[in-house]
Amino acid sequence: MEIIYIANIIVAGWISITSIFNPKLAAATIFQNAYPDTEITRLTGCLWLSIAIISFLGLWQPLIFAPILLVQLIYKSAWLLFVALPAFKNKQPYPAAMALFFLVWVMALPFFIPWDEWIK
Repeated sequence: MEIIYIANIIVAGWISITSIFNPKLAAATIFQNAYPDTEITRLTGCLWLSIAIISFLGLWQPLIFAPILLVQLIYKSAWLLFVALPAFKNKQPYPAAMALFFLVWVMALPFFIPWDEWIK
């Protein structure tokens, strides 16, 4: 689980800082110019900053902060299903690199979520 937390800190941390403090750069790089630079970019950055902070805390208390992994599994799956897939099918712009990363993350997360600890 420590590997997932560290990856979250690095990736979500970088995305959040970029989205909050340089939304034009985030729109061009992270979102691949699929979406305009709006305040939603900063809002998304704040969400990812919270994931990075909770993941940082998870390095010390992995089980207590593990629900953030479930949150990521749900929201990334929902984004893939309701945003990326329809955009792909309709040949509309969407951040393809982000979609690929989310797909890999969604496939990996179930193996790191401490299901057995939660079922007790």
